[in-house]
Amino acid sequence: MIYIIDFGSQYTHYIGRRLKEIGSPYKIISPEDALREIKTLKPQGIILSGGPMSVYGDDAPTIDPQIFSLDIPVLGICYGMMLISHLLGGKVVSGKKEYGPATVTFVDTSTDMTKGLPKSMTVWMSHGDEVVSIPAEYKIVGSSEHVRYAFIAHKTKPIFGIQFHPEVQHTEHGMQLLENFVSICGVTTSPYILDSKKIEEYIRKTAGNAYVIGAVSGGVDSTVAGVLTAKTIGSKFIPVYVENGLMRDGTKEDVEKIYRNVGIEPLIIHVEDEMMDRLKGKTDPEEKRKIIGAFYIEVFEREMERLKKEGIAVKFLLQGTIYSDVIESKGTKHADKIKSHHNVGGLPERLQLQLLEPLRDYYKDEVRKIGTMIGVPEEFVQKQKFPGPGYGIRIRGEVTPERLQKVKQADHIVLEELKKAGWLPKVLHSFPVMTGADSTSVKGDGRFFGEVIALRITTSTDEMTCGWAHLPYEVLQRISSRIVNEVPEVSRVVYDITTKPPATMEWE
Repeated sequence: MIYIIDFGSQYTHYIGRRLKEIGSPYKIISPEDALREIKTLKPQGIILSGGPMSVYGDDAPTIDPQIFSLDIPVLGICYGMMLISHLLGGKVVSGKKEYGPATVTFVDTSTDMTKGLPKSMTVWMSHGDEVVSIPAEYKIVGSSEHVRYAFIAHKTKPIFGIQFHPEVQHTEHGMQLLENFVSICGVTTSPYILDSKKIEEYIRKTAGNAYVIGAVSGGVDSTVAGVLTAKTIGSKFIPVYVENGLMRDGTKEDVEKIYRNVGIEPLIIHVEDEMMDRLKGKTDPEEKRKIIGAFYIEVFEREMERLKKEGIAVKFLLQGTIYSDVIESKGTKHADKIKSHHNVGGLPERLQLQLLEPLRDYYKDEVRKIGTMIGVPEEFVQKQKFPGPGYGIRIRGEVTPERLQKVKQADHIVLEELKKAGWLPKVLHSFPVMTGADSTSVKGDGRFFGEVIALRITTSTDEMTCGWAHLPYEVLQRISSRIVNEVPEVSRVVYDITTKPPATMEWE
């Protein structure tokens, strides 16, 4: 087994996923428990995760340096590498920040960690501090353009530090690097098989004979979670779609089709006007997310009370939470909270239902595969990502009926043009943002001062990292021209070319 010591990285769980894909058992442990657990259970390898803090922070998590003298291979990733240097005599400073792609060139290929790797490769960076000197017994293995110590190794022991993240999709040969470490650790691997039956068994065991009410949105995550639950407990699952006016047109019809295919009639609850009243005058992104999340729960609690009067006692609320939702909502002790998701951090403290989240430990690409396994039609399995709070977080500032209509109109244009160009299946998601910023333009030979719309179109498989879609200029031109000409009071269109990290998927 390999232990992953969690310092709060957005990617800690993802390191575990990669080890699982390689076939290596793993366990995530906290820094506070690390030395005791390692001495007691003697893992074959140790990975120090990244983290959001500086090693010099007042509450910075750390470990006992004895860990480096236990003759167990160690791999420090990002914060983990900085901690190795900091604890063993090197120096870390607030230096050259790197977020997104960088090229690492190897200056020493004699280590087993570089086996099978090219001389240089594109990696994914996400750091604000920098190692400027390494402990005396360490050597440089690789450097990037801006960071000299991008990859270091002990001269005689199997202890390694890397500034980049090998676990994410956008690091080339990242899996090979992790496979090399697993090999150095001497772990016996076995093939990883994604098994939908295990998830169904979890649902059956957790729910028992109780009724489950489902928060379904028509998106991939809630669809797969809902169909799994419907197949497992049948009519004891009650899917509820809340039509709050913030979702894409046609979503209600999709939900009806999905559940009628498995023999269940979903409940459709219309609360469009009430939702707009709740959001009136609200501009803060976190406040809007929490209002939307709390209102969802309130609606389900109302429905639960109605069902109770009919003799149906609902015990669980099903949600399509996946791991990227969890980690962005501060999923571990030392992680930073990026934003509240309506089905994680946006939940009110008062909750009359127990949560059932069968997909909580899975990523988007895994969820799509699970959906295919259980027979969800391809049109829904491959459906483009759409956030639970919907257009509410794609309108910067106050959500008004007028701005909501504009963003829907612009969204329809984006989807239509991407589909025409054959690009729709190639992107993770695509959407316009009402930025709340105004700019000057000329329309009909006259000055016009109107709102700027930003386009966010990304590529990714797992949502933990993403790049921006390199659309042909002519496609961008058609989208821009149509939005400016067809959507009222829009002055210009800009294209967001920021990767994740540093940006998140959504603007809010």
